[in-house]
Amino acid sequence: MRNDIVLAALFALAALLLPLPAQADVLVDNANGYTLDEEGNLVRFTGLVFDSDTGRVTDLLRRGDDYPEGLETRYDMQGRTLIPGLIDAHGHLMGLGYNAIQLDLSDTTSLDEAMARLAQYSADNPTLRWVVGRGWNQERWGLDRFPAAADLDAAVPDRPVWLIRVDGHAGVANSTAMAAAGISAASQSPAGGRIGRDGNRPNGVFVDAAMGLVASAIPTPEPPVRDMALREAQSLLLSHGITTMHDMGTSADDWSTVRRAGDRGRLGIRVVSYAGSLQTLLDIAGDSMTPWLYDGHLRMVGLKIYGDGALGSRGALLNAPYADAPGETGLALIDSIGLRNRLSRLSLDRFQAAIHAIGDGANRAALGAIEELATRYTDDRRWRIEHAQIVDPADLPRFGRHGIIASMQPVHQTSDRLMAEARLGPDRLVGAYAWNSMLRNGSVLAFGSDFPVESPNPFPGLAAAVSRQDANGEPVGSWQAHERISLQQAFAAFTINAAFAGFSEDRTGRLGAGLYADFIILDRDIFDATPEQIRETQVTETWVGGERMWVRGAADAPPMDAPIGPMISQDEDVGR
Repeated sequence: MRNDIVLAALFALAALLLPLPAQADVLVDNANGYTLDEEGNLVRFTGLVFDSDTGRVTDLLRRGDDYPEGLETRYDMQGRTLIPGLIDAHGHLMGLGYNAIQLDLSDTTSLDEAMARLAQYSADNPTLRWVVGRGWNQERWGLDRFPAAADLDAAVPDRPVWLIRVDGHAGVANSTAMAAAGISAASQSPAGGRIGRDGNRPNGVFVDAAMGLVASAIPTPEPPVRDMALREAQSLLLSHGITTMHDMGTSADDWSTVRRAGDRGRLGIRVVSYAGSLQTLLDIAGDSMTPWLYDGHLRMVGLKIYGDGALGSRGALLNAPYADAPGETGLALIDSIGLRNRLSRLSLDRFQAAIHAIGDGANRAALGAIEELATRYTDDRRWRIEHAQIVDPADLPRFGRHGIIASMQPVHQTSDRLMAEARLGPDRLVGAYAWNSMLRNGSVLAFGSDFPVESPNPFPGLAAAVSRQDANGEPVGSWQAHERISLQQAFAAFTINAAFAGFSEDRTGRLGAGLYADFIILDRDIFDATPEQIRETQVTETWVGGERMWVRGAADAPPMDAPIGPMISQDEDVGR
């Protein structure tokens, strides 16, 4: 027994004398750093230390702090501004990717220009079975109607064409596409949708639920095409400093595509998924939110529920008729009983609900359903209302109850201002794009862009949030200036609030010990800039989990088809 005790003591002494394993700490130094703490207070720092093995922050350093021991690598930021990677709380991942590889009409300024581009795209891609595109906006064209099949037929008469409006809530097909989809004069508009007609004949316009009549006939993209679209989407997001995004309407194919990227080590951004259908959610997640996959890069948390359509297509559900279409009030894409049943079903398994509601009628319906269910499910549900664009002022205080998250997109206000004025008239805009009112009433405000409806670039969103003016400085004096918010509040909406909205505040949204080292380097200090300067901000580097994923000007930045690691040389000098 005594010999055993002696041997144990000797082994313990030997262990103490052995050199300890070197810590794999990396220092990002000489930065003009900003982050928020858990309470939303702005924190300044000059250095960031993270563990290269886990990709998590171990310490923030202020000027004059001593370096930790065991540093592996030092990166000198040369005084540039460093902030947490931004989170887009509402986007469409694969839609962004498809937009990048399909016909893009988002910058066209007239119907003639759009049709000329369609004809050229068709001629340049003769092997395509269908010509598919997105981004048209008749408001931007100054056209008082939607494009129609006749317009498309003149450009491309011999192949099916399907073009989706910029907001994703209407599409137009040519005659060949309608024939391929079996659309005829006898076709009926489905519930929650509308087939446009000239007399009794379909004119090629399909709104909301009716879009599926044509879309279902389009051949499903093959996996290599989906993989290409995902690569394009990731590259775009990283270039704009988006390190995490909430994918609204994930399909089974979308999930498989992202999983395939994760399996191959090609998933560079973090994706919080909201399924596009209840069946997809249950097939993927079963009876609870999935665990985080691929070292915190992917998780399925809930369901996107469409309450109504969009303002541009007059599908947003209003409490009173449209000012510019007195006979229309929009479309309810789910009825009151159906919405309550869906929320109840999600709540049983603790899935999160994200309800699309643009019109004041849809927002009132969503609030009513949440209030009823919240009395039954009283724990941390984080009910989300997506867009919340037009709200009756009487309903604004209801957003502060039951922890409701207002998931909004500042750039919609600047893009939609003139259209919203036309659709509603001046007397019904008091509760429109009401960011400050949401905060004053106690709602959690989470920001995104709704890409590809808008650009994923978050800096125009930050500028719009603090100015309520567009890139041309219009309108002078701001649009409903009382709804402006501070830059710190807007920054929180793109960081800690967006992380909270997706149940990821324990790992993303700010920089601090134990959180992922997701951060971006900017070409300017946004906290010492005018709204115009904020709008023009460019990201120079994007890091995710301590890995340098994207660099501006590096045309051959790390490929998304290979493992990604630090891209700059190690600096042996770790002294100040």
